[in-house]
Amino acid sequence: MRITSLPSDATQQIREAAELLVEGFREHGEVPWPDINAALEEVRECISPDRIARIALDADGTVLGWIGGNPHYGGRAWELHPLVVRPDCQCQGIGSALVADLEARVRERGGITLFLGTDDEDDQTTVAGVNLYPNVLEHLARIRNLNRHPYEFYQKQGFVIVGIIPDANGPGKPDILMAKRLTPAR
Repeated sequence: MRITSLPSDATQQIREAAELLVEGFREHGEVPWPDINAALEEVRECISPDRIARIALDADGTVLGWIGGNPHYGGRAWELHPLVVRPDCQCQGIGSALVADLEARVRERGGITLFLGTDDEDDQTTVAGVNLYPNVLEHLARIRNLNRHPYEFYQKQGFVIVGIIPDANGPGKPDILMAKRLTPAR
């Protein structure tokens, strides 16, 4: 496997990345990319000089996964969005390698924090399907993973939960916010 930038003229790789979005998020709540056209639009948005789009390729040049990064706060903080790995290639280190690669690219551009939101629209954690108000932080402090929610993957990559947006995706469907410092503390 090798990781490289997703070039804006790589028609086949762009299509494969878009297909991964459709396939990878198909079974999770309100699908952000319900069809190939919506996914192609997302991939094309990620391929711009101010953003980062990286792909993991096998020996034949097939896209195994891809990751995007979007600058915020004057480039000091970057949002990891999206990350997707081909379902038959998950749990093989591809996602971890993509995250590590993105971290290096963000550092190169002067970023000091990487953050993300990881939705729970499928009742995969104890913070979904419940009214989090008025004690939002108490619920968050007791979060448990019930069904392979990706927040634990991100914790293994060094991210920590820094907050939650209750009902971000509808009643009982929160967005769990996570972040990671990329540079040593002062």
